[in-house]
Amino acid sequence: MKNLSIYEEKGIRTQKKLLYKIVDLICSELDLNILSLEINFVLSETILRINKKYLKHNYSTDIITFDYSNERNILDGEIFISIADALQNSKKYRVTLNNEILRLIIHGILHMSGYDDKTIFKRKKMKIVEDMFVHKLKKLSKGLVKKT
Repeated sequence: MKNLSIYEEKGIRTQKKLLYKIVDLICSELDLNILSLEINFVLSETILRINKKYLKHNYSTDIITFDYSNERNILDGEIFISIADALQNSKKYRVTLNNEILRLIIHGILHMSGYDDKTIFKRKKMKIVEDMFVHKLKKLSKGLVKKT
């Protein structure tokens, strides 16, 4: 898929073909075009550094999304996913790491396409769409990522 780049920090391996397919299916369903999208799989130290520098938060988090587009149907931005935080969440919510990574990719793309989770109402609305995509794409998430 053109205009989509996937980066992995040392010790993280992803199945890029699956990631491309998942992003393509989400974009098709939501009628989104990719101007430029980077999905970065990083260590918790990296996401902590990004969170401190750009968002002024002194803690690690599972995902940070930077949206550079002002248009809802154009994706132009970066998604950073912390494998360690995703692993913690997968244990907390009793899902596989791959399922949690799928959810985070969907979550990041939804944010970039105009969804917001800052209020309870908006969070519920976003969660419905997120859950629908997780259910629809769950079979594709097997073997998506491995921490080596």
